[in-house]
Amino acid sequence: MIDISESVMQFLLAFIVVGPLLGAVTALLPAPPGLKGKSPDQAVLRHGVTVTGAILIAAVVLALGFDHDQPSKMQASTDISWIPALDVRIHLGIDGISLPLLVLTALLTFLCALYSYFNLPAGPSPKAFVALLLVLESGTLATFAVLDLLLFFLAFEMVLIPMYFLIARWGGEDRTRAAWKFILYTLLGSVVMLLGLLLIGITAGTFDMVALATDNGRSLTTSVQVIAVLAVGIGLAVKTPMWPLHSWLPDAHTAAPTVGSVLLAGVLLKMGTYGFVRILLPVAPDGFHTFAPYLAAFAVVGIIYGSLACLALAKRGAKGDLKRLIAYSSIGHMGFVLLGIASTTPTGVNGALFANIAHGLITGLLFFLVGALKDRTGTTDLDTLAEETGAALYGKAPRLGGLLAFAAVASLGLPGLAGFWGEMLALFGAFDPADDLSRPAFLTFTAIAAFGTLLTAAYLLVVVRRVCMGAVPTDAPRLTDVRTYEFAAWTPLVVLTVVAGLWPKALLGLTDPAVQQLLAGGTR
Repeated sequence: MIDISESVMQFLLAFIVVGPLLGAVTALLPAPPGLKGKSPDQAVLRHGVTVTGAILIAAVVLALGFDHDQPSKMQASTDISWIPALDVRIHLGIDGISLPLLVLTALLTFLCALYSYFNLPAGPSPKAFVALLLVLESGTLATFAVLDLLLFFLAFEMVLIPMYFLIARWGGEDRTRAAWKFILYTLLGSVVMLLGLLLIGITAGTFDMVALATDNGRSLTTSVQVIAVLAVGIGLAVKTPMWPLHSWLPDAHTAAPTVGSVLLAGVLLKMGTYGFVRILLPVAPDGFHTFAPYLAAFAVVGIIYGSLACLALAKRGAKGDLKRLIAYSSIGHMGFVLLGIASTTPTGVNGALFANIAHGLITGLLFFLVGALKDRTGTTDLDTLAEETGAALYGKAPRLGGLLAFAAVASLGLPGLAGFWGEMLALFGAFDPADDLSRPAFLTFTAIAAFGTLLTAAYLLVVVRRVCMGAVPTDAPRLTDVRTYEFAAWTPLVVLTVVAGLWPKALLGLTDPAVQQLLAGGTR
């Protein structure tokens, strides 16, 4: 921790939110200022790396200046009146819940910009690609930093258009249909969510999330809370995505370019679960507790459904796409996050927040690796990889194969890696839920989710065996192993996966005090 004045902290947070948007505008200028390259395309890609790098540095400095002795306190706060008639304010701030997600977003976006500098997906102008990437970053960072319900909604929606175009213009086969499915599902969910947010704000007389959390639902009747949780929860569940509102995700991931898949899984899915924790748990506690058993039930169905879908795709002869398989695995992993939140206990919610970060690191790495595998072999079809091309990565590209195996065992929750702690704590939270929830029901949910961990291990080990193992024919061409820029883009994710697994207190020490206060009724 370093001593930074509150005014500097406020500036850093404002810069983190607005900086990418300004970078997107300058990317569209005839020549990005201050940067030169061998060509205009190289210059604008270098501009993207520079802007996202500056945002990452600002996020790291903000994290170092954060008062770790008071992680439950809102810090770097800016509160300016925007629409006085509705008490809508430009209110920014971070605490131990939002800070890790802010840093994760800045890190993944920088790594995607760095990766794209050397391996830009085929598509229209690089200027448009960089601008969309930066708008996407700005919207995501704003979602985790704003403390006003209407600003949250605007930031939540801001990411949809750039992600739509990244899929539709730079994606692979069937990209147009996948992009339209993504935008229609999320927009319809958002319309319902907006109605719920308006109901909360108008009834309570304020849209300020800190004031609403401190009020802890006392200004809202139980019936209003139930309606608001249902409406807002549907919008958040679509983005998470929760079964059965998930069907847009596999298509979007399969069609998206590599960096699109990394950001979609690593960052955008977290916006939905963050909304459950930041808004619904403290603002409408009675309504949330009413729906908590149903949320847990949908969560465990998603865990089993996602795992069985992955097993089906991993089977020989199933013509399973590896990107699609990882997309379905995200449905299962986010099911654990929702289960932890549904328990409404500090243990479960802390597990959910930890699992959010772990999933962003591990699944982001998996999509990077699958993208690299497609670049080398021209396919992500498991049968083709395992038989026709004879991938046998351990023999043909040992570093690439080793990284794929590492990411797979991290994803299945191997103790000592980041994937273990979040899912274990979510299960512990469901095992002993809040007092007003049915313990027999949650014990059943815990048992089903625990079985899901076995299915997760099964399909991931099948993938490793089919893609990484096998004899390499003597006349088989070797695959290009990990390149320098790939090593640079992937190493931070590997290191953080190990560090979070070995030292979970680094993250839980931030989230736990904030979660304890949030569940007790308020955020200062």
